[in-house]
Amino acid sequence: MKKIKILVLSLLLLSFNNIFAAEHQVKMLNGSNDDMFKFEPAVLKIKKGDTVKWIATDPTHNSASIKEMLPKGAKPWNGKMNEEITVKFDVEGLYGYNCTPHVMFGMVGLIIVGDPSSNLESSKAYAMKKEGQWVANKGRFSKYFKQVK
Repeated sequence: MKKIKILVLSLLLLSFNNIFAAEHQVKMLNGSNDDMFKFEPAVLKIKKGDTVKWIATDPTHNSASIKEMLPKGAKPWNGKMNEEITVKFDVEGLYGYNCTPHVMFGMVGLIIVGDPSSNLESSKAYAMKKEGQWVANKGRFSKYFKQVK
């Protein structure tokens, strides 16, 4: 009987976690003349257990994690071109992602899940190195990292 009560209580707690989880949306956009190829919002702070859905607002974009900018134990993702993708974030930390064909144009974003300190410095160091190699929108990662708290 005690085992059944523990099982029921565990299932209730798991269902409550899903009740309070939120789904956030990020648009994949072509942008305008001086603000081309971007995610909106580009920096998103969420809670552990939340999901993010990337919306294929404009064509020729995807969302793919940057392996060097994932917290330890986090699962990578690689969305298909022109398709929406939903990712659940179960590990706290900082996640960097990009649009595969437009990363050289600075089409990148950051997801902050809870406390980003576990991989903040290593992610920032990697991002600053890569940002210098872009052909457009240099400074975008620098701007985004200023929003990480």
